[in-house]
Amino acid sequence: MIEFLQQLLNGLSLGAIYALIALGYTMVYGVLRFINFAHSDVFMVGAFVGYYLARLVPAGTVWGGLLVLVGAMAACAILGMTIERLAYRPLRGAPTLNVLITAIGVSLLLEYTGQVFFGAAPRSFPPVVPSVRLSLGGLVLSSDQLVVILGTGALMWGLRLVVLRTRIGMAMRAVSLNPQAARLVGVNNDIIVSFTFGLGSALAGAGGVLYAINYPSIDPLMGVMPGLKAFVCAVLGGIGNIPGAALGGLILGTTETFVGGSSWSTYKDAIAFAVLIVILLVRPGGLLGRSTIEKV
Repeated sequence: MIEFLQQLLNGLSLGAIYALIALGYTMVYGVLRFINFAHSDVFMVGAFVGYYLARLVPAGTVWGGLLVLVGAMAACAILGMTIERLAYRPLRGAPTLNVLITAIGVSLLLEYTGQVFFGAAPRSFPPVVPSVRLSLGGLVLSSDQLVVILGTGALMWGLRLVVLRTRIGMAMRAVSLNPQAARLVGVNNDIIVSFTFGLGSALAGAGGVLYAINYPSIDPLMGVMPGLKAFVCAVLGGIGNIPGAALGGLILGTTETFVGGSSWSTYKDAIAFAVLIVILLVRPGGLLGRSTIEKV
């Protein structure tokens, strides 16, 4: 029983990070109906911004950790809005394939620019929060896992407040539902799209820091596999559905952890893509999404 709970705890902390990245995918898709494949590399940039900021703040302190997290989120929000303005806005209304190819190009640009500026060798992420290990009846709980789970929960709660309780959140939902109608009633779609990119990228930056706290080795290609798995989480929960992205992240993270602790551990990374194939075959709209019929 203790081993089961330990695996569950590890899975929840990993799934929480996947959920943060998946939220960025699903928010952009909900507004613009395309997948921003550069999002996983914004996650990587967040980890490196956190790495450099962590060297400027007191190590192992709560306030230092908060400053690193907020700084990484702010830098990634600016990066996300810049990408939207320079790469995606000129293609607004262009064929989906053009936007998809551009997204892949931006992703590769960030990865290889990262290798130029940060170097290709992995770096050890410095401790930014107090490191404590608690034992509760045989269940080992680390402060790093606690920070990841509580931090993700707080960010998701804040995202819910923004989307459901603010005017700009109402405008985001209006643009997602009908961009033309939203423009007719006075919504500036460009500002809303830019804000959506910034908000999603800020969550990716937070995910990068939290991931580095739990797995303290970072490199310019670190976002590739977590990004792909987060995309699977978004599809699993229902692409465009914010609660679905969070649910998909927790399910996939927990499943991957249990498989990793079994005799099937060599197939751990394949699980995500097996889940993607199954969900597309059985329920294409995702667990919380709805399948729709489009005229082509």
